[in-house]
Amino acid sequence: MPVDPVARTRRSSYEKPYDPEPIRNRLRELLARKNESMREASLRSGLDHQAVRRIMTGQRPNITSCVLIARHFDINPNELLELAGWPAMEAFSLGNPDLQNLPPEAAAVALDLARIKDPGTRKQVAEAIRTLLAKYFD
Repeated sequence: MPVDPVARTRRSSYEKPYDPEPIRNRLRELLARKNESMREASLRSGLDHQAVRRIMTGQRPNITSCVLIARHFDINPNELLELAGWPAMEAFSLGNPDLQNLPPEAAAVALDLARIKDPGTRKQVAEAIRTLLAKYFD
């Protein structure tokens, strides 16, 4: 299946109306989780000090800003790209086809587990989740 060039899909995104509320809500969650101000998140993302504030006031972030902010918050850049009305980029897609077929809640848990850097801690958390699931299915 041929993939449309990024430039073409990006141009078509300009034609669609932009709703800033989904990305605002997600950024509020991310800021609260890291206990950061908009200014801190902007600077730590590698952007100017007003970048996140502009998004929160309704300005559509460009693709680069979405990627840098996602990297700062350790989330998949496609999440912010799609919330901002941009096309998802194949480079950021999950490589595991089995994970793509999971329900969104299960995929979110798997991605959260993958973010745990210490293998021992990751294994313990995974075992705790499996214990909870085993009790559910009993």
